[in-house]
Amino acid sequence: MPASTAAALGLVTALCLSAGAAAPVAIATQHFTLRWQHSIEKTAWEEDYVLAGDWLLLSGARIHGSGAGMEPPPEAHLHHGVWHYRVADPWRRELVLARSEFVRDYELCIHGHCQPLSHWVAVSAGTTTLQACAAQPASAAPAPVLN
Repeated sequence: MPASTAAALGLVTALCLSAGAAAPVAIATQHFTLRWQHSIEKTAWEEDYVLAGDWLLLSGARIHGSGAGMEPPPEAHLHHGVWHYRVADPWRRELVLARSEFVRDYELCIHGHCQPLSHWVAVSAGTTTLQACAAQPASAAPAPVLN
């Protein structure tokens, strides 16, 4: 369900993760950071996103160093050994992440707490898509029936 329709129904905007036959996962949040390590150079990359309706807004990015195939854009600035930059077109409908058991998994950081993406979706599920979606707020979940 599109996030704009969800808001009209009283649902919260969430980040949805989906991959192959694995059950989709919805994480209630308004922003997140995606981190990963370059498979050859072993250099950290980070991208900050804000959920904006049905879109993901790439609000900032960082590269912890540089190397083969990892040149920061011309407008990037170096601060304490980390390149900071913003992209010209920051709007994304979705992020499609190729994953492999042979390299370190992506990390998803929500509210300052980072965990491997495999915490939510197994690497073996294959290519993983991240996009804005709707989620039922925890406070609106039906109460369990007690006998």
